[in-house]
Amino acid sequence: MKQVLIYDTTLRDGSQGENINFSSEEMIKIAKRLDQTGVHYIEGGWPGSNLRDARFFELARREKFTHARLTAFGSTRKANTAAEEDPNLKALIDCQAPAVAIVGKSWPLHVEEVMGNTREENLAMIQESVALLKSHGREVIYDAEHFFDACKEDAPYALETLFAAARAGADVLVLCDTNGGTLPHDIESIVGQIHQELTANGIEPRLGIHAHNDCGLAVANTIAALRAGAVLAQGTVNGYGERCGNADLITVIPLLSLKMGMRTIPEDKFVHLKNLSRFVSETANIVPLNSRPFVGRSAFAHKGGLHVNAIMKVPRAYEHMDPALVGNQRRVLVSDLGGRSNIIYKAKELGVELGGNGFDSHQIAAEIKALEDKGYQFDVADGSMKILLQKFTEQFVPLFALEKFRVSIEKDKDQPCRAYATIKINVGGTSEITAAEGKGPVSALDNALRKALAKFYPDLGSMGLVDFKVRVIDGRSGTQAKVRVFIESRDSDDIWSTIGVSEDIIEASWQALADSFQYKLAKQEESNPL
Repeated sequence: MKQVLIYDTTLRDGSQGENINFSSEEMIKIAKRLDQTGVHYIEGGWPGSNLRDARFFELARREKFTHARLTAFGSTRKANTAAEEDPNLKALIDCQAPAVAIVGKSWPLHVEEVMGNTREENLAMIQESVALLKSHGREVIYDAEHFFDACKEDAPYALETLFAAARAGADVLVLCDTNGGTLPHDIESIVGQIHQELTANGIEPRLGIHAHNDCGLAVANTIAALRAGAVLAQGTVNGYGERCGNADLITVIPLLSLKMGMRTIPEDKFVHLKNLSRFVSETANIVPLNSRPFVGRSAFAHKGGLHVNAIMKVPRAYEHMDPALVGNQRRVLVSDLGGRSNIIYKAKELGVELGGNGFDSHQIAAEIKALEDKGYQFDVADGSMKILLQKFTEQFVPLFALEKFRVSIEKDKDQPCRAYATIKINVGGTSEITAAEGKGPVSALDNALRKALAKFYPDLGSMGLVDFKVRVIDGRSGTQAKVRVFIESRDSDDIWSTIGVSEDIIEASWQALADSFQYKLAKQEESNPL
């Protein structure tokens, strides 16, 4: 069984993605989660380029990594500078990381036209930089930048750059599709040829692949390279990275291990992939992608009635694998495309008993279809769906009831708008009136509701907003059109969605907001019964 080394560069290449910024402390937290997941290398950044990455390596020296080798990233020495005097190489040595990834130029276009260098000096820069790092006892991963573009224009020179790194003692030669424009069949062909050329020249090749996703092929290109002889896969969690991102390791790992029979991370760590994906998303403050393969909320979601009927009998009829293997779960969506099977499965999933109080699954399906005809969309609102099923079967026990609320907006000349909300709720026969302000009317209403509920339910601090969306259902009525408000909320161990529909955006927001709090409080009551 082939062993593939998993090399994570989320903290370096991933952090170059648009709107992604990690603090040094956040980088440490991510690194510890990566280590717990069993990756082999964690690239912590470029200590010679910025203070944040330098501080990360200072903090990392206090940590113990069980599975992964901490890796520092940098470049070859500057042109016409002795390797021993190069400040970047000094920083790589001083940071004390046991492994170093060093990037060098493969493409004459970059060597001559971008850098204004000579081919001979570029080869010397590669060889001398690798040799210096090896003399300090470091494991060296050499990243051949733009390697596939170089091969298409000048394959002999591209190969010479690898010879320079290999002769200096580089432990792994990583072939980089830096522009992300190479196709899988070309990747597989070139990697196979390079493997043969190195072997023929007496070099025992340990090749890696670093693929960018500019053509949507980073994962496919990674798989192609590994099929052709590469043994190390570089990538990032969730595919984060510059431009269109990098190969998504959350997809690469199960593909290799569960589909291709290769060894990657330990088998008992696969179940942590979903949580790792979510943790990095939240740390980066990016909404998780529902359609992400293997770990997304929609990865094993079923909406069509025929599909649901089939998976209730034989799950593999419409699922390529058991979602539990990667820490995910099957979801059934209830909508106007579904039927009785969807209702039965969904009720069971949400823990709602059916069959009582005069409602059966056929009637409930008909009621839901009628509501969806009015603009509701329950396939994206599990929280509201559970509450609705409980109401249909007379099992819903509200943990608070609205008596009234008032929202006002104040605009003073060129100053930003300010919003205020007053709310009166009833909890167990006791009324509570509170007021709050916010950055908008929904924010003010949310703050006022939290303030009112805090007297009765003090443990709401872990609940937060993940996403808030407003959609016009039919724009032909202009500003009087009906709107759909979708709210996604989370606590420390769960994410749930709720929905509201009305011609009034505040009313629709209240419906979704109230359902979200009812869902959270009911969950608390179930886990902490009196």
